[in-house]
Amino acid sequence: MTKLNRWSNIFNWLAVIALAINLLMVFFYAPVELTMGNVQRIFYFHVGSAWVGAVTLGIALICGVLYLYRPKPLYDILGMASVEIGVVFVTMTIVAGSVWGRPAWNTWWTWSPRLTSITVMWLVYVAYFMLRGAVEDEQKRARFAAVYVIAAFITVIMTYVSIRLLRDIHPVVFGDAVEGVQAGAEGLQEFSGVDSIRMVLTLNVSVVAFSLLYVAWLLNRYRLQLLINRANMLKARVAARMQGDSLSVADAEEMRPATTD
Repeated sequence: MTKLNRWSNIFNWLAVIALAINLLMVFFYAPVELTMGNVQRIFYFHVGSAWVGAVTLGIALICGVLYLYRPKPLYDILGMASVEIGVVFVTMTIVAGSVWGRPAWNTWWTWSPRLTSITVMWLVYVAYFMLRGAVEDEQKRARFAAVYVIAAFITVIMTYVSIRLLRDIHPVVFGDAVEGVQAGAEGLQEFSGVDSIRMVLTLNVSVVAFSLLYVAWLLNRYRLQLLINRANMLKARVAARMQGDSLSVADAEEMRPATTD
């Protein structure tokens, strides 16, 4: 626990510093996009949170596989924490995309393949917590949760490939020339030379900042779960002790000789 506390504090500070640098770069270093203006700056938060959200759910998948291979509480806790954090990042992605889509598409939301698939993904991973809450046995809960995150990752793949397989209003940031033209129409490629480098650098810093935030949250969530487990263990001991004391008192009452008037 001492090492965990130390590493948690280190990554907490790293995340704070990285996020501060990220905000300064987004609002003061990155160039103003010619088509959408300052609204385009939300692109750095949108893409950064989307990328890290997919990574967190991928780590949950790995933890699920590891738990089925070798059942350890560590894998279950890390998988659960990764899904929790992943849902937060996916929510950030959806909200940021909606704010971005209002000036780009003249609507807050449209049921395009990409937006529909990410909504399905979000709902699937929210249902993960309903599954955990419905199973009382710890080992069964961990095993069911591991199988669930493995199966649920197909929604992440669907979200990624939907825009490449189906016609979609959502631009592809990384793609071929045709996709690049679509992205350019929405203010993603209006740069060249130094401005392009500043844009890419700011996006990379956003991804690094959100990644450090994920690690910090993961360590804090793992520490919190250890404290919860320890508290539950202490409560169980106290309850058993109190139950044992009450049984002792009851036995003493039964063994006490009856008194006559």
